[in-house]
Amino acid sequence: MSSTSYPKNPQDWQGRFIANMAESLARRADIQLALWAPPGELPSPVANACTPADALWLKRLTAQGGIAHLLRKRKLLAATSALSLLMRLGRAYRHQPADVMHVNWLQNALPLWGTRTPALITVLGTDFALLKLPGMKLLLRAMLRQRRAILAPNAAWMQPALEQAFGDLAEIRPIAFGVDAPWFEVVRPAPVDNTRHWLAITRLTKNKIGDLFSWGEGLFGPQRQLHLFGPMQEQMTLPAWVHYHGPTHPAELLQTWFPQACGLITLSRHDEGRPQVMLEAMAAGLPVLASDLPAHRDMIQHRQTGWLAATRDELCQGLDWLEDPVQNQQTGQTARRWIKESIGTWDDCASRYATAYQDLLERKA
Repeated sequence: MSSTSYPKNPQDWQGRFIANMAESLARRADIQLALWAPPGELPSPVANACTPADALWLKRLTAQGGIAHLLRKRKLLAATSALSLLMRLGRAYRHQPADVMHVNWLQNALPLWGTRTPALITVLGTDFALLKLPGMKLLLRAMLRQRRAILAPNAAWMQPALEQAFGDLAEIRPIAFGVDAPWFEVVRPAPVDNTRHWLAITRLTKNKIGDLFSWGEGLFGPQRQLHLFGPMQEQMTLPAWVHYHGPTHPAELLQTWFPQACGLITLSRHDEGRPQVMLEAMAAGLPVLASDLPAHRDMIQHRQTGWLAATRDELCQGLDWLEDPVQNQQTGQTARRWIKESIGTWDDCASRYATAYQDLLERKA
């Protein structure tokens, strides 16, 4: 498996879903996994597929915020980093024996060109920006012609566009990520006072913040507080009414913030796939109020498992509706049931991947 994101320790927010994915696959007796990713604590018995030089290079890239961040800030460095990444991945794919390559992000699949190993390629929402680059679809199609492949978006809303671009060369099979079991065990006690705590957990960029600051002006204050968590990846001025806590990690959310929160809010305009933090909030029985994006509509049934807002007035209505204690608990519990039935745990996700691996091997035979 290859990934350009991985947490360096349990408190690191970056690439947490890759660690969860690797851990769940490692628990299966029918899979031997080697991981090419930035340095971090690998679950036993996952093998490290990185050379020391690649590990050091990936560590530096992670410290710089990754290629997507460099594209926003330092385009020349981003271009040279992307070229170096492709070369390093190409060597890794050729030197690491594997029955199936599991590649996270479409750009990381480009160096498979020239090999014939079957591949499962995880597609995330950010990959759709990549597909807009001139010639990118042609390069990916050339790589796909050489092998058996499954493109596995983590949400079904991406399937039609992928079918149109690559459906004649690869199977398009949506495979949802899972949710760690502790999120399902979160208990949300009744509020002890009238203060409503809303959480926004996101990388701080213009598109990820979206309309949150402009629409939230006048809606949040001492009694309705907005607590913002995440790394500052684009310099921006935070309104005085925002309580900014910096980056967070799962243990802090599980133990401190999710139990006392009224809900999770995201007004992102980013190319979202299926945001993991939203899945975790819903699994914890925490209502989600979100912008009306395809990715969010794929997860949230309006007024049943959450609230979708396309305007400031709809945001205001959603805050009032979800702050009603009865609606809040009912919406949260309905969301939790949907996650259990439709998404499941990371072990369920690993089972879906294992089935896909086997299908690729059987086709090869």
